[in-house]
Amino acid sequence: MKDNMDNPLHLTSLNHISLVCKSVEESIDFYVNVLGFVPVRRPGSFDFNGAWLFSYGIGIHLLQSEDPEHMDKKDEINPKDNHISFQCESMGAVEKKLKDMGIHYVRQRVEEGGVYVDQLFFHDPDGFMIEICNCDNLPVIPLAGEMVRSCSRVNLRMIQQQKIPKHIQCCSSDL
Repeated sequence: MKDNMDNPLHLTSLNHISLVCKSVEESIDFYVNVLGFVPVRRPGSFDFNGAWLFSYGIGIHLLQSEDPEHMDKKDEINPKDNHISFQCESMGAVEKKLKDMGIHYVRQRVEEGGVYVDQLFFHDPDGFMIEICNCDNLPVIPLAGEMVRSCSRVNLRMIQQQKIPKHIQCCSSDL
C-alpha cells in the first residue's frame, strides 16, 4: 500500500512525556497528589534514578537531574510557554482544589465563535507548566476538511479514512 502521508510514521497515540527533575521524590508527590497519576513499574535495567507514572492514557517519566543545583526554574507563569494540558470535568472544582493546596495559578479565557474555553496554568515543582482546561467545549475543525469533533473525541483513524478513496477504505487494514 502507498505510504500514508497524513500519518507517515503510523503513529497511534501519545505514549509519555519525560521531565528532568531536581527531585524525583518531590515530583512524584506533585504528579500523584495534585494531578492524580499512579506510579508504575519501570524497567529494572535502568541504572539511574527516576520514576514512571501513568494516568489519563499517558505516561510521565521523571528523570533525576545529574546537576539539580544548576537547573533553571521558571517562576513566571506564561501561557505561551511549553506546557502539557489536561481536560477536566469542572473548572470550578479544579480552581478550588488549587487554592486549597496553595498552588499559584493564572486563569485565562479563550473565545472562538461564541464558544468559551477556560484555562488554568500552574507549575510543577521544577517549573514545567501544566494547563487544566475545559477545551472539550471548543470544536476541532481540520483545516482541510468538513469533520467537526471536540478535543477529547478526535479520532485520527476516522480523519485519515475520510481522505482515502472509498474503494481503498474497504480493503485497507494497515491504517
